[in-house]
Amino acid sequence: MGLYDEVEIEDMEWNEELEAFTYSCPCGDLFQISLKELAAGEDVARCPSCSLYVQVIYDQAAIAAKCREGGTNIEGKAPAIPVS
Repeated sequence: MGLYDEVEIEDMEWNEELEAFTYSCPCGDLFQISLKELAAGEDVARCPSCSLYVQVIYDQAAIAAKCREGGTNIEGKAPAIPVS
């Protein structure tokens, strides 16, 4: 596996169908990471089609708060999450 880039959460897009933040991968697929993974402290979004991944820069406390508030049911928009 190889680190492709470091990406701030604000640069990622919320994908309602996948229920995950996504970012374009050079292979043509999408790097993906869910709110639950972020709340658990995960900071790596992986591409399901290749071995690349990106490190996600975000404020873990803000993600955990969104999940406690029921923020996993996003209506087409990513929640406002500050970068740490």
